[in-house]
Amino acid sequence: MKTEKIIIANLKCSGCETTIKKGLLKLDGVTSVKINQETDTVHVTYDDNVEREKITNKLHSMGYPEATEENGLLLKIKSYASCMIGKIDNL
Repeated sequence: MKTEKIIIANLKCSGCETTIKKGLLKLDGVTSVKINQETDTVHVTYDDNVEREKITNKLHSMGYPEATEENGLLLKIKSYASCMIGKIDNL
């Protein structure tokens, strides 16, 4: 079992948190996701057979790239859409 701290871009609110948590927990082998908005971090616990790249690719696809990646307009738009979906899920 591994726990990874990933610093991401575009984390804005609890809607983002909900979307990220639901999305990552759908990945086989991911057992826990904790998010800290103040530090823009996602703490992911996952099985040893899961590759870190699988997790970062999922984050990227939802509009939340690693802070070290280029963060263009398309990713920002994806994150806003993910955020809205998360807010609706929180209702």
